[in-house]
Amino acid sequence: MAEAISVTGPIAGTDKTITFETGVLAGLANGAVTSRIGDTQVLVTATASSRPRDGASFFPLTVDIEERMYAVGRIPGSFFRREGRASDDAILTCRLIDRPLRPNFPSDYRHDTHIVGTILGADHVNPYDLVALNGASAALWLSGIPFDCPIAGVRIAWSTDGEWIPFATHEESEAATFEMVVAGRQLDSGDIAVMMVEAGGTEKAFEYYAEGAPKVTEDVLASGLEASKQWIDDIIEMQKSLRRLVEEQSGPISVMEYTSSKDYSDEVLDRVREVATDRMREVMAIADKADREAAQSETSGAVVDEVAAEFADLDGAPDQIREAVRSLSKEIVRERIVADGFRIDGRATDEVRPLSSVAGYLGRTAHGSGLFQRGETQVLNVTTLAMSRMEQIVDTLNPQDRRRFMHHYNFPPFSTGEAGFMRGPKRREIGHGALAERAIFPVIPSKEDFPYAIRLVSDVLTSNGSTSMGSVCASSLSLMDAGVPIVDHVAGVAMGLVYADGKYVTLTDILGAEDAFGDMDFKVAGTEDAITALQLDTKIDGIPAEVLAQALQQARQARLQILDVMRAAIAEPRPDVGETAPKITSFEIPIDKIAEVIGPRGKVINSIQEETGADINVDDDGTVGTVSIGATDREVVDEAERQIRLIVNPPTPDVGATYEGRVVNITKFGAFVNVLPGTDGLLHISKLGGRRRLNSVEEVLELGDVVSVIVEEIDPNGKISLSPADPTQVGGSEGDADGADDDRPQRDRGRGRDGGRGRDRDRDSSGNGTRRSRTPVAAAVPAGDGADAPAAATDGDDEGGAASAPSGTAREDVSFGEHFEQIAKDVYGDLGPELEQSGRGSGRRRGRR
Repeated sequence: MAEAISVTGPIAGTDKTITFETGVLAGLANGAVTSRIGDTQVLVTATASSRPRDGASFFPLTVDIEERMYAVGRIPGSFFRREGRASDDAILTCRLIDRPLRPNFPSDYRHDTHIVGTILGADHVNPYDLVALNGASAALWLSGIPFDCPIAGVRIAWSTDGEWIPFATHEESEAATFEMVVAGRQLDSGDIAVMMVEAGGTEKAFEYYAEGAPKVTEDVLASGLEASKQWIDDIIEMQKSLRRLVEEQSGPISVMEYTSSKDYSDEVLDRVREVATDRMREVMAIADKADREAAQSETSGAVVDEVAAEFADLDGAPDQIREAVRSLSKEIVRERIVADGFRIDGRATDEVRPLSSVAGYLGRTAHGSGLFQRGETQVLNVTTLAMSRMEQIVDTLNPQDRRRFMHHYNFPPFSTGEAGFMRGPKRREIGHGALAERAIFPVIPSKEDFPYAIRLVSDVLTSNGSTSMGSVCASSLSLMDAGVPIVDHVAGVAMGLVYADGKYVTLTDILGAEDAFGDMDFKVAGTEDAITALQLDTKIDGIPAEVLAQALQQARQARLQILDVMRAAIAEPRPDVGETAPKITSFEIPIDKIAEVIGPRGKVINSIQEETGADINVDDDGTVGTVSIGATDREVVDEAERQIRLIVNPPTPDVGATYEGRVVNITKFGAFVNVLPGTDGLLHISKLGGRRRLNSVEEVLELGDVVSVIVEEIDPNGKISLSPADPTQVGGSEGDADGADDDRPQRDRGRGRDGGRGRDRDRDSSGNGTRRSRTPVAAAVPAGDGADAPAAATDGDDEGGAASAPSGTAREDVSFGEHFEQIAKDVYGDLGPELEQSGRGSGRRRGRR
């Protein structure tokens, strides 16, 4: 095994270090680096094909993140017990890495290039995404693949004290109000050019703001971007040091030779300029997207027909001409913006397209809905509310294992007027959906205040620029319509930038074409006074701080304008959830009360659900229990809550009071009667049957019987003693009460004058409490004079409950145990010493002789 080459450096302002190591793992890749912070480590490889991809008009860069569950010591929870498709976390990390890397490759490079990050360890302290991003840059820097310069990224969190924390841990991010990932590169001047920003508020951001934490404004963001440059510069220097060590040991790293791929030759572009400039100026001035694209396609085809004959000897001449026409279109759009200050659709650079907002567009069929339109971009969002059991279970390397708030974004082909296939969400849809979710997430009420699982679905119906920010606006409308008590409306807008002839022009609310032809895509979302999400991508070396500050202020003015239109549709959340939405309440109970609420095998909770019709869920976090109750009728929820609270905090019965109770348990010494919800008392066997002695409680009571009882006593430990309010209810009679029948035979007194509540429940005198069979049974028993005589049991009882017998025959009760022993003796022979019989033939075991 080869010897490792590594560099380790401190992260300024923290006690952490970052390490890059190469030379041991994945030796056949063009470049391989293991990067590490704490115990989170990622192996990142970079490989490239030896030939360019045929017909590629773009750089075919692919980034994959392979989450391995062994990294956190778990077996995957899927049916196959192995990793499957990439999780959303992995896909978002892929996009996080791709965006700052892509601009650092030569524009004419078309070789397939593959970055793979394999998560070897995740310590649940340090997120792996930035470890992977920095490792990807280091792997490319060592690979010999044509990569202009190393880049670096840092995560910073804005604390409640108003300080930026570098490489924030999971815990530090949760305790902060805002976190931001910034990636950049070194310029020749030594300054750091910001190339990518991904930022968003945290779950408790507005809770911390209410407690006095400083809000994240445009000025705070600008300070964060400036502060991040220090850590970016340090990590880039470490990558350069690693390359120097490798070259000292193995010699200079040579850059691979690649085949240059140009979309068109200079001659083709010059000829297209001569032929098509005037026509394309007219085409690119058409405001309507569909009309413009139709005219652009027609003009491009005409130019191809006109010019192709002149380049008949050139391979792929028609394709080169089309690409040259597209390049000319880009030049015209950019020139018009910078020189004249006007855009494709005729708007000023800071003008927002016409706005429209509708809350409750789908009426009662949805829990909440919102339709938002800005220019031609139109998004419909629908809110669905459910019990907390519908939270998403997450099986990833992230410490978070459940998601209560979900936003899903769909981008069907018809939204751009195209035909295509729909095979589930692609990486772009997951990324745009995550950005909108990040923008809305900080204003979502806590689970304690609003105990619902919340799902938002944004369906893009028409697309012409910034559908992700349209999804933010539609989501805010939909949530308020659903009665979700969000803090405030959230609006988003996409900003653009064109840099030409040394001049920067910032564009508000960019069109799709301006996004493609511009130099920056800058999305900002937030409430009136705080930013909740930000995403920035650039295609140029960097953006000066003053230009970025101007863009942030320009975005704020547009956001306030959009918020005014949204408030006109719905100013605040509806006072309650909709008629068709579940009405859910949630409250905490002591963890030792969970068993009482659920009951044995769920009997208690199931009975409450059946009686009320509510859906009840009980959960716990190891320290406290949480009960969630849901139903479409608020009265049903209230009744179920009342019953559960009575179980958790049962009322105390009054001594001397009479209660109607139900028998819930029977023991040898008595019956337990439920007199109040969650409160049982003991009705002792001695208080049953009047003055006669019972052999078992079952002679007079069964489970489920309803009896009237009086509370006689409550001892200091809370144990309750009961007595029957009406002795005749529980096997007694007036005669029993005054002792008139006390001289009856024992077997008769064991049943009561009325035959034991009218049931055929004769007991043997042993007190075994066995039910008497109605099937005639004949058994040989000792007669009174010692002679064997048959005794026949008939199927009828006399008035006193004794079985009638033939005249002249002694009638004796027969125990099942004695009968069984006789059968066993007949089969197996002598079983040992004889059993002494009681004088009354009870069959009770007296002991061995």
